[in-house]
Amino acid sequence: MKIEKPSSHPQYDFVAGTALLVNKPKDWTSFDVVNKIRYKIRQKLGIKKIKVGHAGTLDPMATGLLIICTGKFTKRIDEFQGMDKAYSGTIKLGETTPSYDAETEVDQTFPIEHISPELIEEKRHDYIGALQQYPPMYSAIKVDGQPLYKKARKGIVVEVKPRPVTIHKFDIVRNELPLLDFEAECSKGTYIRSLAYDFGKSLGSGGHLVALCRTSIGEYLLEDAWELEKLIEYIEGE
Repeated sequence: MKIEKPSSHPQYDFVAGTALLVNKPKDWTSFDVVNKIRYKIRQKLGIKKIKVGHAGTLDPMATGLLIICTGKFTKRIDEFQGMDKAYSGTIKLGETTPSYDAETEVDQTFPIEHISPELIEEKRHDYIGALQQYPPMYSAIKVDGQPLYKKARKGIVVEVKPRPVTIHKFDIVRNELPLLDFEAECSKGTYIRSLAYDFGKSLGSGGHLVALCRTSIGEYLLEDAWELEKLIEYIEGE
């Protein structure tokens, strides 16, 4: 399905339905982006209701590609969510956090002096292919009707079952310990936070995610996405 690029001066029919590529800003939730776009469309068109949703949550700390669907295109959200995704990011070794990223405080520290480029390369290969991955406790997965992160914030420990995922690519592109920059390509349902945590553990240390950017969803690329501020200006001036 073709999604028009910002540079092509598209004419969107938000009510009938369209899909928008948007670069999510850091510290915004995916729902913040949806709510902002919905509000601006309603305001511009003078309507009370319009369906707007996103195809795949990004954590607040993360940036990168969101596909936002409006109108009848919200029926295609599952189609977009099922596509493979690509990311770039940074793992900090020697420390873990309860959320597996920088959203929560460091809870444990570990040595990193023993970690060599050879060890990193050896263990990297263990995270390519079909895997059973444990989701983070700080996630939106629901148990007994409540998201895990709400239970985690209350100190409630829940046994989480591993989920099958496929990681097609996991490359370390810069090694400046304790920081590792990486690029990854993976299936639906993969938690990059869990990858960071598990990889750090496999190195005989610990790790958590300190930066993440989603660079593609299926054939759709971040480089073709709207900056949110520019999209809002477009909607307001349409």
